Amino acid sequence: MNRRNFLSLTGTFTGGTLLLPDFLHAFGSHTNLVIGEQCLVFIQLNGGNDGLNTFIPFEDPLYYELRTKIALSKDTSISRNKGMAFHPALKDFATMQQSGDLTVIQNVGYPEPNRSHFRSQEIWQTASASNQYLSNGWLGRYLDLQCNEHVPTAGVNFDSIDTLSLKGNEPNSITVKDPNRFKIKNSNEDAVKLSDNPQLDFVRKVAYSVSEGSDAIQKALAKSTAEVNYPKTALGKNVEWISRLIKGNLNSKVYYTSQNGYDTHDNQIHIQNRNLTELNDAIFSFYSDLKKSNLLQNVTLVVFSEFGRRVKDNGSGTDHGTAAPMFIIGGSNKGKIIGNNPNLSDLDNGDLKHEIDFRSVYASLLQNKMNFDYAKIGINTTVLNGIF
Repeated sequence: MNRRNFLSLTGTFTGGTLLLPDFLHAFGSHTNLVIGEQCLVFIQLNGGNDGLNTFIPFEDPLYYELRTKIALSKDTSISRNKGMAFHPALKDFATMQQSGDLTVIQNVGYPEPNRSHFRSQEIWQTASASNQYLSNGWLGRYLDLQCNEHVPTAGVNFDSIDTLSLKGNEPNSITVKDPNRFKIKNSNEDAVKLSDNPQLDFVRKVAYSVSEGSDAIQKALAKSTAEVNYPKTALGKNVEWISRLIKGNLNSKVYYTSQNGYDTHDNQIHIQNRNLTELNDAIFSFYSDLKKSNLLQNVTLVVFSEFGRRVKDNGSGTDHGTAAPMFIIGGSNKGKIIGNNPNLSDLDNGDLKHEIDFRSVYASLLQNKMNFDYAKIGINTTVLNGIF
């Protein structure tokens, strides 16, 4: 029985209250990670965000020729620099970059790209090759090696479903939808018998993770408050929770959340503007909160999507494409633009050619921020230099 199957039988822990039998509380308490260590925060843009209309090559005439229906004008773009500019909804991304706190990595992807949402997300979440299938996520493998003992909240995912990125051999991560409802009660099931069955041991360990994780999260939240007003959106609330857990010294290595709605085959101008506005407002609140708390240097926020969109529009939107920009915020990054501007005259069957492998970004995050040898989890690309 795997973790998800067990939770589906006992009751989801992403909302509501999970009842645990008494024997699950016989496990010893875990030791928190060291206060003050670096942590990584990931926001996954589900659906394939259109990178060309997010970080815009406004000086390239081909951009306007190929996107007659959805190209954004030079006059509306923000923070124009060396032929590139931000979508008008990302006004605070421009502010963060001008403050030296946001790095843009251009043309990120991987060889032999896959245009399926599910498969491309799986590739990004496991750091596999396009023809390789891995059962554990890259962050889950990292946590398996990083945690000397079982640490239920080494990774925290704010969502209604688990993320493959954090799946490992040990349940060192936890998925939470609403921490206010994430509380555990005993069921006083004295009739439950212990067993040496390894599958039952795994079940007990998962349930123990839920119990211990709930307690640790509640304690961290009790010690923190938000220093700024966060937007009342799903993403805004999730990053507010993350900020409060960081400030409350939960000391998780990794925090993860996502934003849906980027599959813009139709009505892209309106939908992407709405989504990027929500993204901008949530991230800038998070950034401002951590900066006021003097914690921004300890927190590296990574924004990515499973792929970009095709270069030519389809009349009212764009179809699935390949390479797109990634954004790195905080963590004492250098505030640079890394990589060449998108080359719209040299396409691969209508798609951008990737120039930077996303796994080289992962390698840089693990080596430079977490002091970890990325090769130990099977990443064999070279580190992308210049981020930090």
